[in-house]
Amino acid sequence: MTKTSTGSGVLERAFAIIGHLSHAQREGARVTQIAKDIGLTQATVHRTLQALIAQNVVEQDERTKHYRLSIEFFALAARAGNPSLLRDLCRPGLLRLSASLGDTLFLLARSGFDAVCIDRSEGPFPIRSFTGDIGGRVALGVGQGSLAILAFLPEAEREEVIRFNVPRVRELGTFDEVYLRTEIDRVRAQGYADKNTGLLEGMAGVAVPICDRDGHAVAALSVGTISTRLNAERLPAVVDLLRKEAQRVSPQINPFDPTLRRPLSFLAAWMPNG
Repeated sequence: MTKTSTGSGVLERAFAIIGHLSHAQREGARVTQIAKDIGLTQATVHRTLQALIAQNVVEQDERTKHYRLSIEFFALAARAGNPSLLRDLCRPGLLRLSASLGDTLFLLARSGFDAVCIDRSEGPFPIRSFTGDIGGRVALGVGQGSLAILAFLPEAEREEVIRFNVPRVRELGTFDEVYLRTEIDRVRAQGYADKNTGLLEGMAGVAVPICDRDGHAVAALSVGTISTRLNAERLPAVVDLLRKEAQRVSPQINPFDPTLRRPLSFLAAWMPNG
């Protein structure tokens, strides 16, 4: 066996183990389980794990003896990052959709218990929206974009947001916990948010979530327009275009994108007067 093929084999084993640990539970995995799942001997797995520990990629819990990816591994991934931030990825699609639909497009990202507008492409019709211009924010659950995000959060996070936001949105009148949960179920069933609450008279909108690789929403693409332009005949075509753009972007999302973790800080750095 040549040195090249030997080195290749070592790398393949290392990446197989890293891949396995990336799907392990928080407590990690034992050598025996790793070896069984990826089809290597325990001796080979143990030897490779020790090499990965030496490089600070893997760590072992002294109490349980389980192995897991180290904090340094995640820090390395975060430093590597992705040259295309969410706004950069979505900007061409926003322009395409705005031009083809003739309506205003919004890109919203989650920020804790809120959704923040991080980009907007204007259509020819004057409209009002819950978030307003770039940098505007609204409680998750209010408006189509933020509702699309909320509906597709992991269940535990979704429940925490509902618990925290219900008192915040109750002042809007039509919003209470029953209403919010009913709307979330409806959005999850149909895959998009489109109900007009009537809070912005004459306005209508529809939004789809932008999901990460686990199917959890990190952002939303939303159309805002006047009510007469989003009737039952036109709605399916608009939803289809939004979904195609969201599906194009989703596989490219970088989980360490600072836009998703600190959208307001991102906007402050990006905007000329930030």
